[in-house]
Amino acid sequence: MGYAQLVIAANTLWVVVAAALVMFMQAGFALLEAGLNRMKNAGHIAAKNLLIYAICVIVFWLAGYGISFGKGNLFWGLSGFVPSASTLMQIHGPIYPFIRTVPAAAGFLFEVAFAGVSLAIIWGGMAERARLYVYIVMAVVYTLIYSTVAHWIWGGGFLYRLGMQDFAGSTVVHFQGSLGALAGAILLGPRIGKYEKDGTPNAIPGHNIPFSVLGGLILWLGWFGFNAGSTLAVSTGDSVGFFSYVALTTNLAAAGGVIGALFVAWTVLKVPDMSMMVNGAIGALVAITAASGYVAPWAGLIIGIIAGAISVGGVLWVEKMQIDDPVGAVSVHGMSGIWGTLACGLFTLPQLAKLNNVGQGGLIYTGSFHQLGVQALGILVVGIFTFTTVYLVLWALKRTFGIRVSPETELAGLDIEEHGMWGYPEFYIPVPGGYGTEMHSHLQGTSLAFGSPELLTGKSVSKSQDDKHAD
Repeated sequence: MGYAQLVIAANTLWVVVAAALVMFMQAGFALLEAGLNRMKNAGHIAAKNLLIYAICVIVFWLAGYGISFGKGNLFWGLSGFVPSASTLMQIHGPIYPFIRTVPAAAGFLFEVAFAGVSLAIIWGGMAERARLYVYIVMAVVYTLIYSTVAHWIWGGGFLYRLGMQDFAGSTVVHFQGSLGALAGAILLGPRIGKYEKDGTPNAIPGHNIPFSVLGGLILWLGWFGFNAGSTLAVSTGDSVGFFSYVALTTNLAAAGGVIGALFVAWTVLKVPDMSMMVNGAIGALVAITAASGYVAPWAGLIIGIIAGAISVGGVLWVEKMQIDDPVGAVSVHGMSGIWGTLACGLFTLPQLAKLNNVGQGGLIYTGSFHQLGVQALGILVVGIFTFTTVYLVLWALKRTFGIRVSPETELAGLDIEEHGMWGYPEFYIPVPGGYGTEMHSHLQGTSLAFGSPELLTGKSVSKSQDDKHAD
């Protein structure tokens, strides 16, 4: 094996390991989302993450990979659909010209994991009241929407040509996902009992904070594959092991996010809220995703601290706007994603812009607003396109088939009504002729089982999918 083959082998090994880390983030999202919601929906949330990732993999192989990275024009890739064995074994071939350092198969494994993460973000804003078929349809449609924007920024599209910097996807993955979550939350409306008639919000606490913390830590670990793996090589330019530097800035930002969220939560809420600390870490990771390969360590820490504060303040603001986002996806992935993308325009080191061969240095180094303007333009274009397309698709589904479960189903929980089983069966006993909706006697009259006041009475519930509650 010659030197060139050895480098390709090392690159491929690194990218496949990184892809596995990114895929493992699905486990983190499942735990985080399940923990921040009520136990009557925990099984549904876990099953949904599994199902949607499977659909995403298939759609990305059929069309998404070609749209994202296939040779094409400034808007879409037009080659590489349903890639064959020979195509996937090519390295820097004519079909996927931007997959330069590894076989196209390794590039696929890595990039499809990113598409799956973006999909996972959407469902947080739609949790506890969306019908299962909606997730299935949107998994197909959104994978194609995601792939289009990926081409614009990473696959040689018009934003790439303008020099937009988004190292690992603050805009492509996270901002896009948050826009889907926002569209879904608006069209679904709030969960039953979330708001009083005068608009006062009621807390609907999650059922398992340790689950959420564990999910957050898994995401933190997975982010080393997410950001550092985006080098797609063991060396970048003349910098061997540059991926370790990317991992360092990622780690610093996440730590700063926890501290920033803790400070704001303790100041505003008067308590060191545990869920806010988790969201602070994730918000910081979202923000540093765009900048991790472009900024100095001190800037990474500042980006993380500010993102942690944004995550807390954003959750409170979204709730005040009467948008029911159970896991804070709009704030954590959307607002922090915007901040991270703009931060490149402020903090990018000129030498790192040159190393990555994308854009130029940020405002504080060059005195120029050019890069900041490019970053803002990218956010605007991606925001309009993604929100509009997702909203229109969900609106059409709402007007035709309905997108929200019936009130009876929502009160009973999606575990039993959508899947015919409980995520926590030990808390329930069967009801003759019903669907097992009666709680054990030691939980009756409490909010422990569901984390909210709307408790079941033990009567059988209808399996109607009438969507009139929301539509």
